[in-house]
Amino acid sequence: MLRRTATPTFICMTEHVPRTHVIRAMPLAVMCLFYVVDRVVAASGPATIAPSSVYDDRYEARNAIDGDRNTRWASKPVGKATLTLDFGKTVSIDRLTIRWERAYSPVYQIQVSAIGKRWTTLVHQRNGKGGDEAWAELDGKGRYFRINCLEASRTYRLASIWEIDFSNSEIREILKTMHDSGEPPPRPAMPLAEAKAKLAEHGIREIVFSARADGNDGHWYANLGYWAHDENAMLYGKEGRLCKLDVATATMVILIDDPDGTIRDPVVHYDADKVLFSWRKADSKVFHLYECDLNGTNIRQITDGAFDDIEPCYLPDGGIVFVSTRARRYVNCWLTQVATLYRCDGDGDQVRQLSANVEHDNTPWVLPDGRILYQRWEYVDRSQVSFHHLWTMNPDGTGQMVYYGNLNPGGLYIDAKPIPGSDDVLLINSPGHGRREHSGHVAIVNNRLGPDHRGALNNISRGSNYRDPWPVSTGLFLVAKGRTIAVMDGYGGETPIFSLPPELGKTVNLQEPRPVIAREREHVTVSRVDLTQSTGTLVLQDVHVGRNMGDVKRGEIRKLLVLESLPKPINFTGGMDPLTYGGSFTLERVLGTVPVEKDGSAFMELPANRSLFLVALDKDSNSVKRMQSFLTVMPGEVQSCVGCHEQRGTTPIGNMPRKQLLALQRPPSRPSPIVGVPDVLDFPRDIQPILDKHCIRCHSARKRSAGIVLTGDHGPMFSHSYVTLTLKKQFADGRNLARSNYAPRAIGTSASPIMRKLNGEHHGVKVAEAEQDLIRYWIETGATYPGTYASLGHGAIGGYQRNRQINHDKDWPTAKAFTRVVEKRCIGCHTRTLKLPIPRTMSDEMGISFWRFSTDDKRLRFSRHLMFDLSRPDQSLFLLGPLAKEAGGLGLCKGAAFTGTDDPDYQALLAHVVAGKEFLETRLTRFDMPSFKPRPEYFREMKRYGIVPPSFDAARDAFDVYELDQAYWASLWYRPLAKQR
Repeated sequence: MLRRTATPTFICMTEHVPRTHVIRAMPLAVMCLFYVVDRVVAASGPATIAPSSVYDDRYEARNAIDGDRNTRWASKPVGKATLTLDFGKTVSIDRLTIRWERAYSPVYQIQVSAIGKRWTTLVHQRNGKGGDEAWAELDGKGRYFRINCLEASRTYRLASIWEIDFSNSEIREILKTMHDSGEPPPRPAMPLAEAKAKLAEHGIREIVFSARADGNDGHWYANLGYWAHDENAMLYGKEGRLCKLDVATATMVILIDDPDGTIRDPVVHYDADKVLFSWRKADSKVFHLYECDLNGTNIRQITDGAFDDIEPCYLPDGGIVFVSTRARRYVNCWLTQVATLYRCDGDGDQVRQLSANVEHDNTPWVLPDGRILYQRWEYVDRSQVSFHHLWTMNPDGTGQMVYYGNLNPGGLYIDAKPIPGSDDVLLINSPGHGRREHSGHVAIVNNRLGPDHRGALNNISRGSNYRDPWPVSTGLFLVAKGRTIAVMDGYGGETPIFSLPPELGKTVNLQEPRPVIAREREHVTVSRVDLTQSTGTLVLQDVHVGRNMGDVKRGEIRKLLVLESLPKPINFTGGMDPLTYGGSFTLERVLGTVPVEKDGSAFMELPANRSLFLVALDKDSNSVKRMQSFLTVMPGEVQSCVGCHEQRGTTPIGNMPRKQLLALQRPPSRPSPIVGVPDVLDFPRDIQPILDKHCIRCHSARKRSAGIVLTGDHGPMFSHSYVTLTLKKQFADGRNLARSNYAPRAIGTSASPIMRKLNGEHHGVKVAEAEQDLIRYWIETGATYPGTYASLGHGAIGGYQRNRQINHDKDWPTAKAFTRVVEKRCIGCHTRTLKLPIPRTMSDEMGISFWRFSTDDKRLRFSRHLMFDLSRPDQSLFLLGPLAKEAGGLGLCKGAAFTGTDDPDYQALLAHVVAGKEFLETRLTRFDMPSFKPRPEYFREMKRYGIVPPSFDAARDAFDVYELDQAYWASLWYRPLAKQR
């Protein structure tokens, strides 16, 4: 009785009052009543999922129940883990299947509970083998369900599940509608007749859309071109159609039918008389832009060439902005091509690049003020999977600035369009690193709160399987969902109005619904470029002003280092190997330095349309503050910023007159090259000779003072010195971390311990100033191992392609004997005494993620990258460590595992390392070897880009990979137009 009468009373009384305020005014008896009501309300509700931990935002818990077997949940490497489901009501559990990833739990429990406290164990698995584990006749009942992983994977030390499949149809229905924490409660859908009537009120009687199969890769961008390692393995889906829907009758007409082709990205002209779209015809491998009338006639090709043109949008000045692989570069962390922003005239003439991004730009659209809103993906000194947010630029490419995101890690913000009658923007917030074909939450950004305010973004849909939203008005949107067009209100309530007929095929989805309705042209922005110029200028008002700059003293910053992110002509994996070990994915060029005046101002002339970023340096040329984003100036553009890392809504300080800025009292400074420092540094060529000269007398394989080896000997992927400097944290970079805007001197040379070992304080080692500069600018350019992209996908035993190891040593004739010795002579002591694993093969990572690991992980002490010496096999720690000192070893193993080198087991280990040396030198070759040859795909792309002639043959013709890289980068530079007389 108490529960029935109290519930509506308290809901009414407290509807708009913070609960803490209500409780303060309540007597004890009423507070107890409120508690009872709260428990009753919580007794049922929408389903939720709660993990004990999540490895990172790519492996969220809901991936284990999203029905997608390409996504998974992964715990942190903490030993034990739990995954708990609250179904929102009591359900029966009879049969289920757990689909484990390789990181499976060998010992776990399946449990249920009525209230989430006392658990009934349905299954106690004590000897799990991973894979698909099916359980039947469970006879469980409860609101809560839990998988209790009592032991983590013995190899990976974490638990990871692709999917939990329940047989109960009621549970499957609950999971279909499960939403993330913080999403709004479900809303009843408006009736179909009302939804159609609302569209008709806005003049929407027809909708144009495309129908096609999704791309063949799970990434949002990988739906064009081919895999880097196989030019015949195409990434696009087929079954292409351009269609038109009559909203009132729900009848569909196919305007263009190309089952072996692909049609995408339709957009209706301002006058609602024609459609612009991207089409890969059946006899082509690339997309071009086309236009046709609304009945599918008068088809006209707009662009052509050997590259893909997609995602077009009409511009108010009569031009077209679109996305294209004409940029001739590859994703820095994947095996597919990059597409960036371009523009052309309405007839396809005057094609011009607008973006210098080394990663993708996507889905440009025009804001009412004439700016282009688009998604920009980037990662300068930070995580490659966390920063793909909204930016703006003018239609001529000038004024590139963040619109929302970039400072804070988050999802993929894409397909954004302004909502009529408001200042808000409708978009897709695709979770994590983004999903196939931009699927995600329908969301709204309120930019009035500023570009960094986390509360400015709100998901309105209950699920994350929506695509291509179109804002009809405030609170009325068109969305695509699978094979369906739906009308969605501002609270996430949706009403399906049309679904594709079955005859179009099960693999086909409905994409990009666009209303056929006339709309006003946006403001036309006057162009600010001078295409006869090769540079633009940047004015910085005061470098001391900005976020997280409080500890920087005025006058501390003396100059700015100008760096350039360099595009990749090819790439083979999702990791950074062999460019760095866990750090940058990108080579960076030193352009030089420009001065900072006493008032903190700077004025510089920079090359146009290049991906540049700045590092603030002190009087000793050490870093004070680093940009973790890139800037671009267009030809002839004058761009300005207030300070260093200022909030992008900041206005100039006191409207300071131009004449008061000291930097503006002189011509702009061009970056001054740094004497004696190559523009692109290479560790074996530029840094290793310094280590050889000053360090290896104490840090050799046999002496290894403090356990440190700084020789340039080859390991399976890197040199020993490079790995050691990385794992000993001797340089501080942004790594692959989801962080931005570090405190002053937190990354770069100022935070790198090696810089403090060069001035005589470290055992009297005094390094010449020129040598210090080499190390200094090597660190500031990302501390990479090779200085050439020709090294990618090559030269590593146990390297990676598509995140899978290749060229591993498991099947070599010497491998079995090696592994047998390790298991017989080494594993016992390592397991019992050291409690640390040891590699069983040359490619054994021991469960350590190659591309995202902690340098504090104790397992790295015995990393394969340190244990094998492929330059001098007998100097391998695998051999020296267990060999007695009397026999020339280090005697590190208790009791000395080997008393002499004639021990057959010692010889078995040595034979395998020798085989590794021969394999590296004769089959693979590394970039720093005289016999080095890049992978054939590197030359294939260089031919496609016109860097080498079609007749080039690497087996016959001489080449220098460093020169080829430079020629490739130079080919991408903006070439100014001739001045008209």
